[in-house]
Amino acid sequence: MGGWTEEEIRNKNLMAPCGLYCGACGVYIATRDGNEKFKAIMGNLYGTKPEETECLGCMQSDPPKKLYSFCKTCKIRDCVKSKGYYSCHQCEEWPCSMIENFGFATGVRVMKRAIPVWRAKVAEHGDEEGSVEWARAECKRYHCSSCGNPVFRGAQRCRSCGKLVADELDGSL
Repeated sequence: MGGWTEEEIRNKNLMAPCGLYCGACGVYIATRDGNEKFKAIMGNLYGTKPEETECLGCMQSDPPKKLYSFCKTCKIRDCVKSKGYYSCHQCEEWPCSMIENFGFATGVRVMKRAIPVWRAKVAEHGDEEGSVEWARAECKRYHCSSCGNPVFRGAQRCRSCGKLVADELDGSL
């Protein structure tokens, strides 16, 4: 499977507690690849400067090396940590108002799809491997159905072949 290494799939820093797997985030991908043009595109989308549009995953240990500004102030991330969890899949109150009122409709759709998958993977494989299998499933999901190249979450078109992919994946922003 192109796009992500086994090390990335197993990297807990990329396992966003809300279900928005960081490995499929355009900001992470631009940071990982050192792609300044893509950082600028993502920054324009989210309203940040390219040099501020960097992240290595929202669950980095404190102090994080590179944490995107939106992730630094994430109430969902703070909530999970305050409850002693590492993911919303562990919480009986899910989906809560923080999920329902998340600022991006695409994000809400992804969270509501991803957390039940995460729960199922943990039930099937146990906590540690189940989380890895959830991350693997997220990576497999984010590929163009036409050319097979990886795409980022929220992509409207495949960057490789130009095919419209939004409706196949998460819908339009």
